Parts: sequence; C-alpha cells; structure tokens
Amino acid sequence: MGGSVLHLLDKSSNLAQVWDQEFTQLVDKDAKPVGLTRIDHFAETMKHNEMLTWTLFYTSIFNLERMPQVDVADPGGVVHSRAIQSPDGAFRLTMNGVESHRTFAGRFVADSFRSSVQHIALETDDIFATAKALADNGFESLPMFENYYGELAARADVDADKLAVMQAHNILYDEDEDGAFLQMYSKPYGEGFFFEIVQRVGGYDGYGAVNASARTAALKRLSRPAGMPRT
Repeated sequence: MGGSVLHLLDKSSNLAQVWDQEFTQLVDKDAKPVGLTRIDHFAETMKHNEMLTWTLFYTSIFNLERMPQVDVADPGGVVHSRAIQSPDGAFRLTMNGVESHRTFAGRFVADSFRSSVQHIALETDDIFATAKALADNGFESLPMFENYYGELAARADVDADKLAVMQAHNILYDEDEDGAFLQMYSKPYGEGFFFEIVQRVGGYDGYGAVNASARTAALKRLSRPAGMPRT
C-alpha cells in the first residue's frame, strides 16, 4: 500500500532478525543516557489521496480513535494532518497528506517514492534536562526562528528565564485547558527524516499543532534547494 513495506510479527517472529536486515546499527559507545522513556508517536507522510486508505487500514486492525484533521501551512503549500490513537494514548500515529512536492513533507514522499515514517517522537519526563544531555552528546537541535519566542511570550504565560532556556535549546511550547506540551526537533537526516523529543504535562492530549508551521518553515530552511541534485 502506497509503495510501503510493513512487517507483521507474531509471537514466534524474531524482531532482531528484521532489524539486522533492515538497518545498519551505529552506536556511539561514549554517548550518555539522556532521559528518553518511550516512543510517543510516529508520523507517517503520504499522498493526500492515500490518507483515507491508510486510516481505514490502521483502524481496521487496531482499536484507534480518529482525531480532527488539521491543515498545516508550509512555505510550499498545505499539509493535511490527522492523528489516530488508542483510547489510552499508548499508541499514537499522525498521518500527513501532501498534494505538492514543493512542501517539505511532499519532497520527502517524492524522494522516497513511497508513503513512510518521516519522523519518530520520543518522550521524556524533563525536556530541559534531556535537551542539555543531548547537547552534551553532540546532538544538534533544529534551529528555530527568533520571532517564534516573541510570539510565544505574547500568547502563553511563560516566565522570561524559562523562555530563555527554551530559545537556547529550540524548544517549542503549546498548552490547553488540560496541560502543556513541550517539543524539540533534530535537524533532518538523509532525504528528510528527523526526530522529535516531547514532554506531556498534565492531561495534554494533542501534538503541538500551533507549532507545526514554525517547524515546517525551520525544516524547509535547511532542506536541499529545489532543482539541486542529490550527492
């Protein structure tokens, strides 16, 4: 479906064998633990006309709820995003449907020739401690535009000292009536794959939709210019 490969494993399957065949494991033995606790969600990117098919696929084999669709502005167009998740939030997946290859997500689909996972979000209980530990390990976070933090100070009650630390580590912020959400991203790798680090506070159940446009603009700034051949 969508040119993708899915591994369905039963109890007798050896996941390690699948991993060894699909991935090259590069481990920095000097890297220190950074406080990551679990996978919060996966984000799959696909053509917009495939979103319904993928939604039906996942909701047919798992007990998942559909969240409302959100349209995310990208410098190259619009990305249609919808989350599906289990009732307890233990399994979360966001699907991003693209219509134009000019968007960052659209370029990823065009370059990979298939629907696939574009980023993995990892959870932490303390994003500030994790951000510092990641930086000590040599991790480079996605640089955010400076005006994001001016806009954040205007829309949210974040004290100046905390805001300064967030800006230093490129941490984004969202909140609702149930809690708060802090997130940061890696720089993109390869054809546009990247990681996200998140912290959920209280009963926050979203994905930081208010920050999506800032993230896509920051990723687009670092992406390969249109027309430039891959090396």
